[in-house]
Amino acid sequence: MTITRIETGPRMSEAVIHGDTVYLAGQVGTPGDSVTNQTQETLAEIERLLALAGSSKAHILRATIWLADMADFAEMNAVWDAWIADVAAPTRATGEAKLADTGYKVEIIITAARA
Repeated sequence: MTITRIETGPRMSEAVIHGDTVYLAGQVGTPGDSVTNQTQETLAEIERLLALAGSSKAHILRATIWLADMADFAEMNAVWDAWIADVAAPTRATGEAKLADTGYKVEIIITAARA
């Protein structure tokens, strides 16, 4: 079965397609921005990458969300809930983790089906 990689760099690809499944690398917003802005930027990037892969947010199977601080859970959820309101919600897990840069507050990893 063919594996297609999108926006591949020396360390990683932003998206990988295997069969009818799309795997996105962890996506983040601008370091230092608010949780709201970072979540909005991250979700916009997810939509862009899914479109490049022939998918959309309506085809998301699973979302894994990492927050640098669980105190930001409600703020992130306000953006997520508005974004996902017009489609069936995927499975989702949210946890707290030390992210790659201290300015990152939200990282989202997506697995989706191709449309």
